[in-house]
Amino acid sequence: MGGTEVADPAWWAEHSAYSDPREHAGLLAGLCTRPQDVQAAATGLIAHYRADAETLDPARLPTIDLRWLDRILAAGLEASPAPLPGRPHADRIAGCCRDHTLFAVGLLREHAVPARSRIGFARYFEPGFGVDHVVVERWDGQRWVRSDPELGAEFGAAPAAGDPFDPFDVPTGLDSPFPTAAELWSAHRRDGLDLTDYGVADVPQLRGRDFVRHYVFLEVAHRRRDEVLLWDVWGAALDGATAEETDATADELADLLLRADAGEPGAEEALARRYAEDPRLRPAGRVRTLSPLGREGWTDLEARTTTWDGTTRDG
Repeated sequence: MGGTEVADPAWWAEHSAYSDPREHAGLLAGLCTRPQDVQAAATGLIAHYRADAETLDPARLPTIDLRWLDRILAAGLEASPAPLPGRPHADRIAGCCRDHTLFAVGLLREHAVPARSRIGFARYFEPGFGVDHVVVERWDGQRWVRSDPELGAEFGAAPAAGDPFDPFDVPTGLDSPFPTAAELWSAHRRDGLDLTDYGVADVPQLRGRDFVRHYVFLEVAHRRRDEVLLWDVWGAALDGATAEETDATADELADLLLRADAGEPGAEEALARRYAEDPRLRPAGRVRTLSPLGREGWTDLEARTTTWDGTTRDG
């Protein structure tokens, strides 16, 4: 976990098991790292399984459950030999914001640029609604710069909801276009912020306070380079903890995240220690995977396989 050096941005320049492109490292090494170039390559490889559904070959929908970047890249190369930026829509594989961001994180890390994924809710897709979302942060030598690898400049100039913003340098904070899960949860607990309209658009059962609370745990995992799927469940979510216990743990984690984001000395180290010392927080061994395709299974993170209803598949 890195001891006293965990706040050093260089720690996020190292690949995780999820972001490592393995045999496809050369492909990423040959791509540019400007945010607009990263966005072009990410959206050339991956189509959002919901927003871009009309462009997808239905046979490719299972790629939504691929969690390791090397397998995402392998599936994309199998689908088409075309260059990633500007690839025809029909040649793309299925994914979501987590996959666009994992691609961006992997590409940047391959170029030794510190990068990490952030879990939160975008206010710019649906009027009056915070859509669950994942974006990338890159260290520019002075600060962490947040960008949305799904969006081009034209979207930021005329978002579907909210005021214009730069998708390659997204403003931060509770009142920003993209508040993090920790920011929203802390505001809910401190000031009673209503979380009813935060979650998965058009899926009523996946919204509200408990959903945002779950995303705090996801945010911590991604912060510590465990870039799991958004529909992976593990640890405290499975071990029968009471709502009060889960709330208290989310309070503690959200506070550490906010303090670390603010640059408070020792906060990043405290978050790393908390994550390392509590096995309920870490997706290790195996996780329960609740796919949006309607299937459920157990994923063995060491073997890199998922068992769906008695069938073993690569995950």
